[in-house]
Amino acid sequence: MRVVLAEDLFLLRDGLVRTLGEHGFDVVAAVDNGPSLRKALLDHRPDVAVVDVRLPPSYTDEGLQAALEARRQVPGFPVLVLSQYLEQLYARELLADDAGAVGYLLKDRVTDIGQFVEAVTRVAAGETVMDPYVISRLLTRGDARGRTASLSPREREVLELMAEGRSNAAIGQRLHVTMSAVTKHTAGIFTKLGLPASDDDNRRVLAVLAYLNR
Repeated sequence: MRVVLAEDLFLLRDGLVRTLGEHGFDVVAAVDNGPSLRKALLDHRPDVAVVDVRLPPSYTDEGLQAALEARRQVPGFPVLVLSQYLEQLYARELLADDAGAVGYLLKDRVTDIGQFVEAVTRVAAGETVMDPYVISRLLTRGDARGRTASLSPREREVLELMAEGRSNAAIGQRLHVTMSAVTKHTAGIFTKLGLPASDDDNRRVLAVLAYLNR
């Protein structure tokens, strides 16, 4: 699987290149700024891009904008965005096209190699992957707490995993419950939150996040 990586910190960039290579990915370009990222995406047409939000020369959202531009040119182009801090606006921009194949992780998560590699793999496969901390913050906002107050403790656990992009099977494994129990909980969540039920994992994630972000 061919990867373009964009990260301005040399040690982190080098570490990510090594990690990806050790897990079977082919890093075809590793760049440290926005213009080079745009060129690499155009030249290499990778299977997935791993992109730091803030890149030179602006150090604002240069990486995110390059990723969004790539997705406008190739709808559904897989992008995993890394951010030093929680920026809900960035997450919303990334999810806005409803095309899936996107991920948003805080940089702290890349130290968990298993979680990082899993995120890259899932995004490349077309899934939506959200950092658990981002979901936790969304759920603890005052307005979100009001909207989810009717959920049972178990339904909240299922909701958090659903919003991370987990399938019913993965949720069942994580919570050690049966598939039928997960299906029952997800149906209850959709009913209580007034969301349309869907078997498509990306649509489920996007529906939940849209609800929590409004």
